[in-house]
Amino acid sequence: MAAVGDVIRVLLVDDDALVRAGLTMMLAAFDDIEVAGAVADGTEVAAAVNTHRPDVVLMDIRMPGIDGLTATETLRKRRDAPEVIVLTTFDTDDHVLRALRAGAGGFLLKHTPPREIAEAVRRVAAGEPMMSPEVLRTMIGLVAGAPADPRRDRARELLARLSPGETDVARLVAEGRTNQEIAAELLMSTATVKAYVSRIFSKLSCTNRVQIALLVHDARD
Repeated sequence: MAAVGDVIRVLLVDDDALVRAGLTMMLAAFDDIEVAGAVADGTEVAAAVNTHRPDVVLMDIRMPGIDGLTATETLRKRRDAPEVIVLTTFDTDDHVLRALRAGAGGFLLKHTPPREIAEAVRRVAAGEPMMSPEVLRTMIGLVAGAPADPRRDRARELLARLSPGETDVARLVAEGRTNQEIAAELLMSTATVKAYVSRIFSKLSCTNRVQIALLVHDARD
């Protein structure tokens, strides 16, 4: 996670050279974001992360060799894993859920305006999820409409580990609230909310706020 005030280092992963060039020029317009490197395939991600130490990876889905979803799953298992935003032209149901369950902190479509992409980079680097509104609606609709299955039971079992206060915070995280918004809602300090979120990560074995949100939605009828 990038510290407040630091320049956010970004790694681009896309097999289209024009897309890589376009994203590089676009992000260069923002003083707090630096494109540290760019690669064309998922097979190159691990080495590029070792070399460039990015805070955020902008990851395409369809690439030769290792696709972006598989690369995300592998990358997020690392202890020092950077945050991942899936940036793609594809928003099928399977792609959305697989990317988010793999630990991606954001899922944006490539037609997203530049300032929104930059804001997504900032938010995800700060540990807060960022998704296109249509993607968020898709995720909630999919989970809400899914039939009862072992995933729901598992989610409920995990959430039962939380204290009442942690449960309230997890519920608001699932609604996409920021730490400041949660603090205002629950009459807590932002520092207290951060402490709650850290404990929730530990108890639920989650790596980011999106995975907390998915568990909360999985647990619902």
